[in-house]
Amino acid sequence: MNILILGAGGREHTFAWKLKQSPKLNNLFVAPGNAGTAEIAKNIPIGVNDFEAIKELVLSEAINMVVVGPEDPLVNGVHDFFLNDAAIKHIPVIGPEKAAAELEGSKDFAKQFMMRHNIPTAAYESFTKDNLEEGYAFLESLKAPYVLKADGLAAGKGVLILQDLQEAKDELKEMLVGAKFGNASTTVVIEEFLDGIELSVFVLTDGENYKVLPTAKDYKRIGEGDTGLNTGGMGAISPVPFADDVFMTKIHDRVVKPTVEGLKKDNLPYKGFIFIGLIKVANEPLVIEYNVRMGDPETEVVLPRVKNDLVEVFEAVAAQKLNEIDLQLDDRTATTVMTVSGGYPEAYEKGKEITGIENVSNESIVFQAGTTLKDGKVVTNGGRVLAVTSFGTNFKEALKTSYKNLDNIAFEGVYYRKDLGFDL
Repeated sequence: MNILILGAGGREHTFAWKLKQSPKLNNLFVAPGNAGTAEIAKNIPIGVNDFEAIKELVLSEAINMVVVGPEDPLVNGVHDFFLNDAAIKHIPVIGPEKAAAELEGSKDFAKQFMMRHNIPTAAYESFTKDNLEEGYAFLESLKAPYVLKADGLAAGKGVLILQDLQEAKDELKEMLVGAKFGNASTTVVIEEFLDGIELSVFVLTDGENYKVLPTAKDYKRIGEGDTGLNTGGMGAISPVPFADDVFMTKIHDRVVKPTVEGLKKDNLPYKGFIFIGLIKVANEPLVIEYNVRMGDPETEVVLPRVKNDLVEVFEAVAAQKLNEIDLQLDDRTATTVMTVSGGYPEAYEKGKEITGIENVSNESIVFQAGTTLKDGKVVTNGGRVLAVTSFGTNFKEALKTSYKNLDNIAFEGVYYRKDLGFDL
């Protein structure tokens, strides 16, 4: 089987690493990929939203399946593009159709979906520049801190949590009138603040059946102790120690099942991953957000714990036979630590040579994210550069191994958090 993965991050390198283990795989392509995927697959310099070029590649390389990594092409309708073209409509795409991808493409759409299907979430209202004054009034009705979310995709940066009412009003105006996040903030969702501990649950569905994948907890803030600016994720741990059987049953009954059934009721065609961002408040699960793909860096701890042949699993999704798969999971804990460029998530330099990846012991796996090849050398090409994943009997043991192996890797300005799991 010939498979194409769309994307260029650590998530896509992890998919490539896992798919590569299948005896059913013939050729693996990644577009555009990174220096890590280049070692195990063929990178093709095509953008994830260049659908015509993707079609040409699929036809010229006789590709049998497309796995979509990031949210952008899904929200832009890559699955529908395949379905609507006679030459490629028979090729399965792992990822939801455009209508369903609105779960991530629009915060307001997602909140309405949750309300419609009685899925527990924070109270909210949505506003545009036309009813800015009502937005101010709604903020006044809430207690601090105030949560403002740009409705559209803002590359993980469109959520503000503010302590001061006046600052919240100013930021609301800046988002709606000043277009702080461009088109993403033409609508802003204001939510009540939920105080608790977060986790993520991942579900794979074929549109009819579903499997619940391992839980994970990621760390978004750049600074230790969860301080400083939000990033795309500084590391992750799976499973989440506080998500016991009783809590997981609540998540399944109140969130997972109603989500999959809600997609069917609303006629939102879905073959792919659902990432459910949750918060545990007074021992109850509430949904913060949906993503319509796997998370990054969570993929780097979730997929290594799945023992099944991933090609077989994806074939079952395509054939709507996921119920026939017996999901096998590794009982050990997996942790990943993300290294980032100096200055990230603000301005940073690219092109720094990375040394020592080859010195990492076989106790750990290196998943590359923001890397590329230059004159035969691996160099930095993004804010989040690479992740080091390890197993252990518990998260402390797994982290110890990741940190030990990180000592082997170097590039100018390298930074990573040394306190992952501090809140567990």
